[in-house]
Amino acid sequence: MRVALSQISSTPDPAANLDQVRAQVALAAAEGARIVLFPEATMANFAVPLGPIAEPLDGPWASAVRQIADDAGVVVVAGMFTPSPDGRVLNTTLVTGQGLHLGYDKIHLFDAFGFQESRTVAPGTEVVTFDLDGHTFGLATCYDIRFPELFRALADKGATTILLGASWGAGPGKQDQWNLLLRARALDATTLLLAAAQADPGPVEGNTPLGIGYSAAIGPRGEVLDQLGADPATILTDIDPARVEEARTAIPVLANRRL
Repeated sequence: MRVALSQISSTPDPAANLDQVRAQVALAAAEGARIVLFPEATMANFAVPLGPIAEPLDGPWASAVRQIADDAGVVVVAGMFTPSPDGRVLNTTLVTGQGLHLGYDKIHLFDAFGFQESRTVAPGTEVVTFDLDGHTFGLATCYDIRFPELFRALADKGATTILLGASWGAGPGKQDQWNLLLRARALDATTLLLAAAQADPGPVEGNTPLGIGYSAAIGPRGEVLDQLGADPATILTDIDPARVEEARTAIPVLANRRL
């Protein structure tokens, strides 16, 4: 199965970002992609208040993405914001198209490096996977990458590939941490890990996480299969669950766990 990792730079405008999704899906579908993975905050970047733009999964923005996916014959995975019952929003990864329409709400919120995501975003509670064409995919978002327990839980639910969207904050050492954490989490769960990140928008003021780029496809032995730089671009990667089974036979860390 071919998966496209679309590294874009979201704007504050959901309609403009929907146009980006439409254009990138068309390009990926033409290259044979079955899934098109977009970053966290594809709907709108973190530079705007999130409450006024949040919509439910059956709202106009997610419904438009579903139509784009169905028209192209693909599944789209993209970051958006949905309303939370407590008045905040949920940082939701939308999975839509080809009979699928579901969301994963980010569990681990980015209260670090001087940014407090939990002030406006409520945490999710459910570990989410989905099946497509005989493959099981797990979902994770950005700061989740620092928590290996989630990735092992996804593997326990049958995931052989984990899809992660991110809007990684810039700063000293952050690119090195991103690269290290991607490889470590793939090893922890012995899964393929496909990460689509927001592209680097250039110099910005403050500590709002708008992206640094460096989307990557990581193999189950922690090997970098492909990686982008800072600018908008796309990775097309072909995945094979047999690669994961071979790694789990050679490195049976999931089977050998004692805690």
